[in-house]
Amino acid sequence: MSASYVGAPLVGGRPHRQSALLARAPVPARHPTANAAALLMTLIAIFAIYWPTLWAMVGIWARSPTFAHGFLVLPASAWLAWRQRQRLAGMTPRCDRTGLLPLAALVLLWVLADTVNVPTMMQYALILTVPATLVALCGWQSARAMGFPLAYLLLAVPFGEIFIPPLIDFTAGFTVWALQQSGVPVFRENNYFSIPSGDWSVVDACSGLRYVIASLALGVVYAYLSYRSTIRRLAFVLAALVLPLLANGVRAYLIVMLGHWSGMRLAAGVDHLIYGWLFFGLVCLLLFRLGACWREPSVWTMAPSGPIQASNHDVGEAPRTAQAGRSSGDPLARVAGTALACIALAACGPALSMWLHQAALPVRAAPLELPTSEGWRATAAGPQDWSARHAGRPQLQRTSYTADASPAAAPVTLELAWYATQPAGADMLTASPQPAGAPWRLLSSQRRTIILSTFSLAVRQEIYRRDARKVLVWRWYRQGGTYTAYDWQVKLLLAKNRLLRESLAGAELIVSAPFDDQPASAERDLRRFLISMLPGLTAVLEHAGPR
Repeated sequence: MSASYVGAPLVGGRPHRQSALLARAPVPARHPTANAAALLMTLIAIFAIYWPTLWAMVGIWARSPTFAHGFLVLPASAWLAWRQRQRLAGMTPRCDRTGLLPLAALVLLWVLADTVNVPTMMQYALILTVPATLVALCGWQSARAMGFPLAYLLLAVPFGEIFIPPLIDFTAGFTVWALQQSGVPVFRENNYFSIPSGDWSVVDACSGLRYVIASLALGVVYAYLSYRSTIRRLAFVLAALVLPLLANGVRAYLIVMLGHWSGMRLAAGVDHLIYGWLFFGLVCLLLFRLGACWREPSVWTMAPSGPIQASNHDVGEAPRTAQAGRSSGDPLARVAGTALACIALAACGPALSMWLHQAALPVRAAPLELPTSEGWRATAAGPQDWSARHAGRPQLQRTSYTADASPAAAPVTLELAWYATQPAGADMLTASPQPAGAPWRLLSSQRRTIILSTFSLAVRQEIYRRDARKVLVWRWYRQGGTYTAYDWQVKLLLAKNRLLRESLAGAELIVSAPFDDQPASAERDLRRFLISMLPGLTAVLEHAGPR
């Protein structure tokens, strides 16, 4: 038996010369690139520069069960990136300094977020520096190949608490509706409701946010691995968002019924959280089982001869890249220069932020005096009356007013919190929740516009209850000479003032009045009070500006 070249077609009993040469030709040696090492070292340097932001994000993962999934996002993203190794093997990384432009934009975004103390935006900016640095050191083609693993990193940012109030409202409404359909009499007051066997409330832990986030984190990966069609992927992710909402409503209803049937002996404590996770696990198994029915063939398939081959749908231009540039690469000097440019850009962020924080104008801290108004008599506020909680150490003025025309009417309380400066974590928008067991509980909260005699005023209206007492509260802010009830507008005004080196002083204004059944009477008293008192308040705040 004569030997022949494996894989070379025979022509006249001998292997074809060209085929033999192709069979024997060695695969071009890959250029030993420094791009990957430079990328790793640059990212380590950037994370070291922004270590406080990264550590704050990790701290939220550690103390909040809602965002504990953040510890799994990084290894999951690394595994997803490892699955792309064959696609990346056919590409030659090349520095693309156009990636410095998005990196610079992200640094400025981080500075702006730090200026107005928005940690979530700072964390998103930090995570997005990873793809921007990848583009700068390895090129857009490598970034596109790593698109999904890089996008998945965004789920590590602890974001979503803004959705807790609407989720609570939905869960409470669904539970009450289900109880009514079951024939159980129920009385609802915002997120509190009562049934014959006891009282219930939907708190933050029962809003379902942690189930939604966990389902989204799992559903996105499942859709990416199981489907190739964009429509199917989006449909499954949408199902992974909607199903936990409905499941959380069913969970809350079953827990209430379990407590009702057992005389409040079961599901009244931590039990309902355990039952909730078990129920959520079953829902996820059902979701993934149904999703498997429409699963598409894997993008990576086995060729008849055995080696792994990638479809053109997934690889794109990788084969052409492998043939055209496998033996070429960036000079070491270009790689090092680009890496140093990335690190220098990143270092500009904290330096610029520090300069902006030191550039604020001083504001005199003289005590403010609340104005007087004809027709209203000032009295001392009662210690048992409702009062707001404020972060930091603002100047606080709190006084009750009684109308001279109706001295028997309920008093109106004015509370002014004046912030001469607003450092990070102590500004007037920093959350300061009521302590556990607080006597006053929030029944409702909404933004509305109040029409006064010659102008309108946007306020956040809240209703609180303590035993049988209720109080109507209107609260709004003054920042940069502008009245507003929107947090985002306060942040933008604060950023403008800091960038222009103007005063950072601001104030939160609160008026409140008690009522019995309906808040209409309290609303009339508050409107009359503001018509009379607001011009004097505006003059006091303008006089309290920088000196």
